[in-house]
Amino acid sequence: MKLCFEAGLTPERFLADYWQQRPLLMRGALSGYRCPLDGGELAGLACEPEVESRIVLEKDGERPWQALFGPFEPETFTDLPASHWTLLVQDVDKHVPDLAELLDAFRFLPDWRLDDIMISYAADQGSVGPHTDDYDVFLIQAAGRRQWQIHTRPVEETSYLPGLDLRILPEFEPEQEWLLEPGDILYLPPNVAHWGIAQGAGCITCSVGFRAPAFREMAAAWCEEMILHQIPKQRYRDPPLTPQADPGEITPAALEEVGRLMDRFLAQDTVRRERWFGRFVTEPKPQLEVDPLERPVSPEELPALLTELGALERNGYSRLAFIRGREQEDWLYVNGEEFPLPKKWSGLLTLLTGQRRLHRDALDPWLASPACLALITRLYNLGHLQSPVEEP
Repeated sequence: MKLCFEAGLTPERFLADYWQQRPLLMRGALSGYRCPLDGGELAGLACEPEVESRIVLEKDGERPWQALFGPFEPETFTDLPASHWTLLVQDVDKHVPDLAELLDAFRFLPDWRLDDIMISYAADQGSVGPHTDDYDVFLIQAAGRRQWQIHTRPVEETSYLPGLDLRILPEFEPEQEWLLEPGDILYLPPNVAHWGIAQGAGCITCSVGFRAPAFREMAAAWCEEMILHQIPKQRYRDPPLTPQADPGEITPAALEEVGRLMDRFLAQDTVRRERWFGRFVTEPKPQLEVDPLERPVSPEELPALLTELGALERNGYSRLAFIRGREQEDWLYVNGEEFPLPKKWSGLLTLLTGQRRLHRDALDPWLASPACLALITRLYNLGHLQSPVEEP
């Protein structure tokens, strides 16, 4: 599946001129796309305990813009008002494999930046209110119609209405607005204020979100990495002391020693930092952990199993990425776990991370290597590779 850019617009031009810079409306960019879920199926998914979902009631709730959080009982949906409500379900691409092919349209962007596909189903006039997001998003109109309004003026954190379940802007004066039809896409960079309102019943919007880690989140995780693996457990020791005339003073010698220690502790190890980042950005959400097989297979058993299955498929919960090392090793990252691989396996790295379904003929050259076979078997036993959902 590919985006149908307008004449003259290529992925290269989009990244240079629009990505994280300014909004872009792409009419008919996914013309003919049909979401594999309708409103009833999305509601059924929102009743599952492992699925993150919410319903937003603009009115007719206990307070304006009330948010209800799943999992829901089926009766919840029969009690909803006729208009002004929206159901939102997160990570639908992980739960519904048929939806994952939609991501192919955006693979000119790094996989590690992808957060999820959220799907919203809205009754007439359904909305989540005027707001901003901290991430890049492609808003794909999959069914029905939605009116979008945006403005690009700065929005302060203190600008939102207090006491509500959602971050709602009290005033919204749009700079631009469009009515999106099925197949249209609106790209929004981070922090662009927007407001989408369903025009009629049965409005389905697929939101492909690319979330970047926050600076404080990265710094906290990196400091934790250093504390665990780089900073020794010893305590501060005084430099040579002489009797101190003013015992309340922190002397220059003490400050110099503290500075020397901190510089040593916080010295940047580039390779260690890069490897940590690979683990950090592939960590799954807590509710999306992958369970290993109850009965693991051996490397000797896997080729016969693969012949029977015809292919292995990536678990939708698994996040994969790799880093090309500077010396003899590359590193594969799967849900926060690191697998070092020799440079001669670089083709296996691109195969594992580039394809959702790995057919037997593509894996055959690698199965001949005992070490490669052991790695593929381990990924299968950990649950990251699995039997295809459908027969290949």
